[in-house]
Formats: sequence, structure tokens, C-alpha cells
Amino acid sequence: MQIAFIGLGNMGAPMAINLCKAGHQVKAFDLSKDACAKVAAEGAQIAASAQDAVQGAEVVISMLPASQHVKDLYLGTASQTGLLANIAEGALVIDCSTIAAATSQMVARAAEPTGIAFIDAPVSGGTGGAIAGTLTFMVGGKTADLERARPLLEKMGKNIFHAGDVGAGQTAKICNNMLLGILMIGTSEAIALGVANGLDPKVLSEIMRRSSGGNWALEVYNPCPGVQENSAATRGYTGGFGTDLMLKDLGLSQESALAVKASTPLGGMARALYAMHSMSGSGALDFSSIIQSLQKR
Repeated sequence: MQIAFIGLGNMGAPMAINLCKAGHQVKAFDLSKDACAKVAAEGAQIAASAQDAVQGAEVVISMLPASQHVKDLYLGTASQTGLLANIAEGALVIDCSTIAAATSQMVARAAEPTGIAFIDAPVSGGTGGAIAGTLTFMVGGKTADLERARPLLEKMGKNIFHAGDVGAGQTAKICNNMLLGILMIGTSEAIALGVANGLDPKVLSEIMRRSSGGNWALEVYNPCPGVQENSAATRGYTGGFGTDLMLKDLGLSQESALAVKASTPLGGMARALYAMHSMSGSGALDFSSIIQSLQKR
């Protein structure tokens, strides 16, 4: 299948590479030359622009940082025509970015009159899941469009959930990431408390992992350096899911909560703590670096 892949960050690059390994023809684009070189080494063709990437594509996949990037890409700006004008009629767009549900719905409405199908399919599983092809996809859109996308999603992930109509995947994702942010803060607090009292973080983490405090952060994403060999923490909090991206997702959760008058006190507190952590100069570090703001100095 001829696929255009836009956005080759820590998540997008391994996802595109897995599609190449599955035998698909991937024409990719990113503003980063290093990111382009990485996927080119695995068999992807590099496009000169996003508009070039989608020429002749049956499927367009995007993985971008925020709502504004997705809106500008597909709908255009004052200086650039939107990508919907370049995508062939009958093509399928799969947006894997984590953005506001309203933005996904806006793009879908604009795509419909052109004969382009659109689904939102944000992911969970981290960079490790992207590399291993074990991501979880939360999909919003028509059932028929999901079934068109399924053979590709299965090459990048192992869990595919149909959350509902367009935008539902985004809602599911921000609920998940709100919980993840809360869990990471709680896990970091507990480890920091134990270490301050003289406990070995590796021993304490294993105790909690096998007890009632067990959670995903303890299982695969421990925030304490040296506890897990391949964790972002052990890599100096690099190459993972950035603090500023977590802050963005927590902001989306609070916008959603305000819109429907839902009570999310822990989500609001998590956002405030990540905002302070970002302002301390840690915005580019992995979100598990929040432990540094909680540790005894």
C-alpha cells in the first residue's frame, strides 16, 4: 500500500519504520533532517514536503504534537494551502496525534465533502511500544473506515479499540493520559519518600509493583534512574514522552472537563504540578522526570 507518513518524532519514526518492515511503500516527511534520515535507512522514501508526500497516497498517517499543527496541516494557513486539497479522493486519513476532540471533528467535517475519510487514532504505549509494534490505538470514526485502517494499525500495535464517532478516540486518550500523569506523580512521591528514608529504590519499586500499589509506571516506566535498564529515567530522561507533551494532554483533559462540568480535582492538580516542573526548565525531559521536583535535595 502507498502510505504518506507526516511527523517522524519519537513515536512517529518507529511507527513509520514498522510499516516499511511490513512491506508497505512509505513516503515520509518531517521538518527534522535527522528524523528523515532515520526512517530512510529503514526503507522509507523522503518527501520534499507534506504536499509531496501525499501525492498518490492511498492512506495518509499523521503524528503531530498539538491541535494547531493538525489544523494547519490539513486545513491550511494564510500562507499555505491545507493538505486536504492535495489528498486524492477516496483516500483515508489516520491522525494519530493527541489533540482536542473538537479539532478532529473539524478536520473530519472538512474532509467529508472532498470524499476523503478521516479517523482519529491516538496511541498509548510509549516509545517502547512504538518500536516493538505493540501500541494501543483508540479510534474514533466510522466502522468501515476503521476496518480499512485495521491492517495498517495491526502492523504498529496490538490493541485496537473503537471508541465511537470521530473525536471519541481523542476523548479516550486524554482520559488515559490524565490517569497516567496522576499515576506517575503518585509513583514518584512514593519512591521519593522511601529513598528519603533510606530505602533502595529498586527494592521498594519491586515491593510496590507486587503489592496493591502496582501500576504501569512501576511495571515498565519507573521514574527513578537505574531501577529499569531501558527506562527514560536511566537514559537521563531522554527519548521518551516529554514533560511539555504531558502538560499539553493534561490541559486538554481540563478543557474537556470544563466543557461538560466534570469534576477532575486530581487531574487539575497534576496539571499544576507538571506546569511547575516545566517552568523549572524540565519541559523537554521525559515526563517521568517529575520525580526530580519531588525529591529531597
